[in-house]
Amino acid sequence: MTTPETIFLASEIEQPAFDEAAFHILPVPFERTVSYGGGTGLGPAAIIEASSQLEVWDGQGKPAERGIYTHPAVDCSGEPAAVIERIAAATREILAAGGMPVGIGGEHTVTWGIIKGYLDAGVSDFGVVQIDAHADLRHAYEGDLYSHASVMKRIVEAGVPLFQLGIRAYCEEEMAARQAFNVQYLDADMLVPQNISQFALPADFPSKVFFTLDIDGMDPSIFPSTGTPVPGGLGWYQTLGLFRSVAEQRRIIGFDLLEFAPIAGFHAYEFAASQLLYKLMGITERSGALDQP
Repeated sequence: MTTPETIFLASEIEQPAFDEAAFHILPVPFERTVSYGGGTGLGPAAIIEASSQLEVWDGQGKPAERGIYTHPAVDCSGEPAAVIERIAAATREILAAGGMPVGIGGEHTVTWGIIKGYLDAGVSDFGVVQIDAHADLRHAYEGDLYSHASVMKRIVEAGVPLFQLGIRAYCEEEMAARQAFNVQYLDADMLVPQNISQFALPADFPSKVFFTLDIDGMDPSIFPSTGTPVPGGLGWYQTLGLFRSVAEQRRIIGFDLLEFAPIAGFHAYEFAASQLLYKLMGITERSGALDQP
């Protein structure tokens, strides 16, 4: 059942028909393997509720006019493998309708379910660009293959090329995985001191990109509302600039926003996360990605 509290931008737009929306918001309140602070399971609902405070005009255009359909939250009960399959099935349904998946987590494990949906749908010629504080390339963490610390390992094992931005916390195993799977990167110590917001993807990186944005990739001064904050992260405009840089070079085929953990009484962070998601829609819409076959 949908109510104004469960529909993105409900104060300004009506829920369109399923097959008439360009953007399909998929809330996934999955929180199972967080290893420090909790609360990411509350992130999707908080972001959607805060979206009612947004303006339809994002500063440059009105991406909502292309249609935003908000799905019911994915059932996250049961074993992680079953949840991954539900996320993948929802993603396949969106793709079959010609829509663009926009995931909201939940912990970063959610991204593997979305990527699996693309792969199950026969989409194979794409890469993933990741903004994150952490490399997430451990084979398993605390014995769990579906850990949020292992999500990118699952993705590169599936043969999907990966480019990482803003990483500043990793272990030796993850550095070795980068080399083994030819993961390319611009870490925070390369990006942040010089406030770099534009970069060139490798010439052989796929022409289609799924962009995954872990909120902890941004500096805790902007988003302390995450379970595993790491100092030295990306700024607000820098993050948007990096996303725009990718959108100008490649076709964005979907994106997600993960690891947001609301802090009771601090609604500024909920609003900022909601605005960030809508800004990404605007950049994607203006890049022409929605009009490409």
